[in-house]
This record gives sequence, structure tokens and C-alpha cells, in this order.
Amino acid sequence: MPAVTVGCVKGVDLEDIRAIALALPRTEEHLIRDHVKFRIRSLVYASVSPDETLMGFGFPKEERVALVAAEPEKFLMPVRSDERYNWVRVRLAEIDEVELRELLVEAWRMCVPKKVSALVP
Repeated sequence: MPAVTVGCVKGVDLEDIRAIALALPRTEEHLIRDHVKFRIRSLVYASVSPDETLMGFGFPKEERVALVAAEPEKFLMPVRSDERYNWVRVRLAEIDEVELRELLVEAWRMCVPKKVSALVP
């Protein structure tokens, strides 16, 4: 009988994103120009591409070059029109649910007051 390897399965999808994002306080989901977006009021903290292969998310502008350089197979710079924002993109096939949750929660924290942020561990 072949050995079974137990580990993290890479690859997440819109349903995984939706499950995590909608559990975060004050999050709303909207479909805007074929992108599924998760936001707090008018502040978007995550956006899924129409083909559901990429997710843009809030990330400190001053740290994104280092993030992309460290893992270019996983992370991409934002599209030119989003470069002025605290934003970066990730390939959904390259992350697991644990990393997805970390990315979404940290992006969400950038949009909510500290007292609301404290509600989520």
C-alpha cells in the first residue's frame, strides 16, 4: 500500500474566500465589473478576478516590493491603476486556507477601527 502524505493542500477558491471574509465583522460582498469584492463601507480589502485565479488584497504599500520579490511565484504587484493603493495580488492556486485567512484578516484590519479589529483573533 502506498504511503499517504498528509499536509496542506494548496489552492483556494472563491467559496473559501467568501467563507472567511463574510465571517469578519462589517464585511459586505459586492459584484463590481465582474470582480467579487469584499469591503467595509466603501473600503475594499479583497477583490477576486473575474476568472477567479487571482485575489487582490490590502497590504502596506511600503512592504509589497519585498513580498513580491520573496515569493514571485505566489505574489504579484497590483495592476498599474491600483499602484497608488495599499494593494498586492496573490495567485489563489499557490496558497492554502491558513495563508488565505491570514491575508484576508490582515487586509480587513486595515479597514476597520481598532476596537472592531480586536474582536477577531
